[in-house]
Amino acid sequence: MTEQTITITSHGEIEVVALNRPERLNAMDEPLIAALLDYFTKLPDRLAVRVVILRGEGRAFCAGLDLTGWPRDPDAGPVHQVWRTQRMIASVMQAMRRCPQPVIACAQGPACGGGFSLLLASDVRYAAPDLRMNAAYIKIGLGGCDMGASYFLPRLVGASVAAEYLLTGKFMTADKALACGLVSEVVPTEELLDKALALAGEMLLTAPMGLRLTKDALNLNIDAASMEHAFAIEDRQQVMLSGTADTVEAREAFFEKRPPVWGDR
Repeated sequence: MTEQTITITSHGEIEVVALNRPERLNAMDEPLIAALLDYFTKLPDRLAVRVVILRGEGRAFCAGLDLTGWPRDPDAGPVHQVWRTQRMIASVMQAMRRCPQPVIACAQGPACGGGFSLLLASDVRYAAPDLRMNAAYIKIGLGGCDMGASYFLPRLVGASVAAEYLLTGKFMTADKALACGLVSEVVPTEELLDKALALAGEMLLTAPMGLRLTKDALNLNIDAASMEHAFAIEDRQQVMLSGTADTVEAREAFFEKRPPVWGDR
């Protein structure tokens, strides 16, 4: 983080994380990925941060892998070198899903390869009109399924649309992404951050533990083995939350016609 490959801006309980390599279209070099991995893996211990907004500086969200940004280890074989890079980037997407804070992405311009996967790993996505996303890997002789794309994309847009884009590497436009439910809304570039902050502000109106467990249930139930499994997770969460002091506060605030004051307890 000392190289400022990402910048972090605090808005109270909201943090805005910006990819900060605009001269390289925010392409992923090793310092950028190390900074993102450090940030997202520490979030479970930073519950004072309740919502994260992910964005990119400049005219691109993230143009994918920076092939010049990964110094070679002279003692490592080619397979070991690529494996290290692969796992390091993939771990960022996994950390984004595991962190209890909702992640709102706002993206403009190119979002290619790993940049596309950063969007897929987010909880909510807002798009600028010029957003163009693709799983570029198949265009360079690799498989089209990488960085979680084969897991996230079919669950977000369905198997047919996912196959269309993963098997070709072609670009998905903002309008297409909106039509198939991949993004929540297309807004002018200059309004992206304000849109994300407004949604984050709505999330802050909820009880802290309730918000965290809602993301948890969404993550678990998208792969639920059955309807019964999904209901079981929801039932347990609701019983747990009903015993918190914040639920008592919410009930009192409702009858007193005032906003609740959350204590996260």
